Amino acid sequence: MNIIVTGAAGYIGSIVTEELIRQGNSVIALDNLKQGHREAVSPEAIFVELDLSDIEGLEHLFEHHEIEAVMHLAAESTVEHSITDPGRYFQNNVIYSANLLDTMLKHSVGRLVFSSTAAVYGEPEEVPIEEDMPTMPVNPYGESKLMFEKILDWYRRAYRLKFISLRYFNAAGASERFGEDHRPETHLIPNVLKVALGQAEHVPVFGTNYPTKDGTCIRDYIHVLDIAKAHILALKYLWEGGGNKAYNLGNDRGYSVMEVVGTARKVTGSSIPTAIHPKRMGDPAVLVASSELAKSELGWQPEYPDLESMIDSAWQWQRKHPCGYKR
Repeated sequence: MNIIVTGAAGYIGSIVTEELIRQGNSVIALDNLKQGHREAVSPEAIFVELDLSDIEGLEHLFEHHEIEAVMHLAAESTVEHSITDPGRYFQNNVIYSANLLDTMLKHSVGRLVFSSTAAVYGEPEEVPIEEDMPTMPVNPYGESKLMFEKILDWYRRAYRLKFISLRYFNAAGASERFGEDHRPETHLIPNVLKVALGQAEHVPVFGTNYPTKDGTCIRDYIHVLDIAKAHILALKYLWEGGGNKAYNLGNDRGYSVMEVVGTARKVTGSSIPTAIHPKRMGDPAVLVASSELAKSELGWQPEYPDLESMIDSAWQWQRKHPCGYKR
């Protein structure tokens, strides 16, 4: 199958691309390289440097490749940055993503897997979060993803687009070839491991008075390889006639910031000091997603559900790439 992966030079996009190719698909890896890394794109993929704002470039891409489906992972994704610069998030995650949809439909490409987020739920009324619970984002990042999900549903009604949205929280871990390298890095696990590598003095802990067992935020972590597997199963389900809905991806339990630090200490053998900082705006106390629907309908089952496996694979990759990708 010929598949476009947007955001293919990013953390999750690189591993989705890798897994698609491993299963015999041809991948057109699309990325503007503003945040992604050229070295993160599988050499077996056809790489196209392109921004979704470039309508002419999108037209050229679809005209010269027989595309059968799209996996859309390109997005601005930093929660705290979205609060200070919401316009950038709505422009990139909504307006430019609509450019992609319009070009797809113009060229009769009617299947899309969308990499969404469980941040669309905001501060949940109960956990684990199920798909039919209210969607009330508390930051522009989550709002922009929810807006695009709504656009997908209207396109389904009007243009018969077939789609699946995958809502998940914190991706973690690495494959043997590809890992996590954001600049600046805002995600907890790679920042914890930077301390273990001696690249930072301490781990910043944002808030210790949340209504949780140790006062720090609780999040649902999911191995990036399991996320990639879910994308592939979602595409298969679309071809079988299913879809047109959102699925949560999670491990049905969460880990606090201090639990993550403690597990990293065990994996790395480092003391990993912490430093307490004020709460960040837009950070809910507990976010844990139920994935029962994905398991029952997509046949998805996490292969690496334990936190230690996620941190260990990330640690192995960061030890081999202490400065990340070249840039």
